[in-house]
Amino acid sequence: MRIDIITGLPKMLDSFIYQSIMQRAQNKGLVEVVVHDLRDYSNNKARQIDDYQFGGGAGMVMMIEPIAKCIRKLQAERKYDEIIYMTPDGKRFEQRIANKLSLLQNIIILCGHYKGVDERVREHFITMELSIGDFVLSGGELAAAVVADAVVRLLPGVLSDETSALTDSFQDNLLAPPVYTRPADFEGWKVPDILLSGHEANIAEWRFQQSLERTKARRPDLLEE
Repeated sequence: MRIDIITGLPKMLDSFIYQSIMQRAQNKGLVEVVVHDLRDYSNNKARQIDDYQFGGGAGMVMMIEPIAKCIRKLQAERKYDEIIYMTPDGKRFEQRIANKLSLLQNIIILCGHYKGVDERVREHFITMELSIGDFVLSGGELAAAVVADAVVRLLPGVLSDETSALTDSFQDNLLAPPVYTRPADFEGWKVPDILLSGHEANIAEWRFQQSLERTKARRPDLLEE
């Protein structure tokens, strides 16, 4: 899989790309993450990528020319399954979307900034618009990192135990059950006996019931879906 991230602030993504699961996945050749500096596609010496909005109003707007140049260059090199724009008014990013994206070969993620991008970018280039929540960030880099991380960890071979991702919260519209590790007794706080029983079927049933109760209490909306 290849993920191309287009941004005006590429250094914001350096630590994310070269750490933990993301670095391991790239070292294994399971994913290629490439960050593109949008300023390299600017039309002037000042490397400008934003301008005032027509009609007046506060805030700058990301210009269409640098974005179009970058996307078209990438499209000339390979076919992309999705061109994603990170924006507060996009569709809420959820686990099922991460699952879908993990099956694709090539995606582009465009990071918004300022008041957003020229609307013509959204009309003519973008195939999917995503938001990680009902709040506004200074830029789309953190949101792009969230999406990329959620997708990459689903790729076969990325996690040491490939079944781990399948038991995460939201995979079956339930929150994950409580988990415990050693010691079994810490200052009188004990691990539930069922988890020490070795009876796999009973443990699986206990975990399901715990997931169900936790979801009812914390996210009942998931059960309605």
